[in-house]
This record gives sequence, C-alpha cells and structure tokens, in this order.
Amino acid sequence: MFRLDGRTALITGGTQGVGAAIACALAQGGCGIILHGLRDDEAAQHTKATCESFGVRVQTVFCDLTGPTPECIDVLLQRATELTDDISLLVNNVGTFIDKPFLEMDFATYERTMRLNVSVGYFLTQAFARRWIALGTAGRVLFTGSINGELAEADHTAYDASKGAVRSLVRSLCVSLAPYNIRVNALAPGLVLTPLTAPALSDPAAMSWMKLHTPNHQVPGPEVCGPTALFLLSDEAEHIHGQMILVDGGMSIWQQPDLPDSLRGKLEAK
Repeated sequence: MFRLDGRTALITGGTQGVGAAIACALAQGGCGIILHGLRDDEAAQHTKATCESFGVRVQTVFCDLTGPTPECIDVLLQRATELTDDISLLVNNVGTFIDKPFLEMDFATYERTMRLNVSVGYFLTQAFARRWIALGTAGRVLFTGSINGELAEADHTAYDASKGAVRSLVRSLCVSLAPYNIRVNALAPGLVLTPLTAPALSDPAAMSWMKLHTPNHQVPGPEVCGPTALFLLSDEAEHIHGQMILVDGGMSIWQQPDLPDSLRGKLEAK
C-alpha cells in the first residue's frame, strides 16, 4: 500500500465522482485532506465522513470556480491556506461536461468549459508552485484528464479540446517545474459511472454499447481511479514526470471492438 503520511492534499471538485474517489484513496494512504466543492451538500458530507473513517484530518472549503479565474483562484487559495499552511499535494479535478454540437456551440458554453477544465488548474498550479518554490517544498500536482484527450467524441468538441489541453499542459508544466522538485502528472479515466455520466448511461442499450467498446467490458464506478492517484502522488512514483495514465479498461487502444454474435450474424448474412 502506497503511503502519504504527513502530507496534505487540496482536491478541487473533490466532493463527488472521481474527485471523491481520489480523496478517499489518498485518505486511506494517510494523507490529510482538504475537500473543495461548490456547496456543503449530502455528497460533500458523505465524502468527508468516508475520508475521516481512515483516521486523517479532513477539512472542507466551498466556493464557486465558474467566475473570473483570477478572483476565484484568490478566494480558493486564501480559504485553503487559512485552514492549513502545509498543503504539498494539489489535485486539479474540478471540471464540467456541459457541451453542445459544434454548429450550435456558443461562446459562453465553450468559455465555461475551458475555464473550469483548463484555466482553473493552470492558475491554481501556478499559485501553489510559487508558494512551494519560496518555501522549498517538494510539491506534487495531479490533473484529472480524460480519454477524450486521446479520442474524439461526436458533439463534444469543447470538452475534447479542454481535455486535450490538459494532456499538453501536464507535459509543459513538467518541464517548467521539475527543476524545482515539483512533480506534475495526470490520470485519465475512460468511461466511469459518476453523477455526470449517469444520465447518459441510464439507457441499458447505451450501457451495453459502452461495455462492448471496452476490452474488459466494464463500466465501473470512479473508485477505480483512486489507486492510480495514490500511486502517482506517492514517493514510489518519484521518477514519473509529465505522464497521463489512462484508467480506461483498454478502451483507448482497441481499434475495432469485437461484434456481438447477434450483430455479426446479421452482417455475415448480407
């Protein structure tokens, strides 16, 4: 089991979904947790209680990051550092999946997607990197990317662009920050069942289709992302810099999924 004893992590968007799974995995590894979320709701309380069950200190900070990025970053940074001044791990997980077909895309939707999925993580990393360099802290940063940074999906142009940007950003930040003993990596989930994806997967046919396109034929919950996050932030990953690890059941490497027998029979008949 990888350990993060003595460390404290700030996790943006950490109250539900992949962020909550990461928070729980880090807490199980002995890491103190600062959960960021939009509001103190049932999901936030559940995640906080689960993390606390591992015997670590868990604190929360609630603020909206959809406004102008500089002001939002200042608010989050101030509130988080007021809770503790020993944050050495940053998980840039907050994001959105609101999208529209390309020909119907409006600037507000596009800009909101890029702001939450890219700009917030960019400037929050900058703010913490400045602090860590001044204090001589060996900081570690983890972004949440997506398989959409590797594979295109129809009618998700803004989301795909944002996650492609995250993939490139992780590489660039690695080169910029490694000399200061700050590691930057990312994990990229494939399709996992979260509050954001649940509506699209409520149709059994849609769920079956997605399982068909995944080599291990699974659409798991977000908990599959936790162990990868824990590893990438641990001492054991000391020599891993600028990487994005896909946690996708093999979806990203399968060029042509096998057809189910029922469909194969119909095609062969033709």
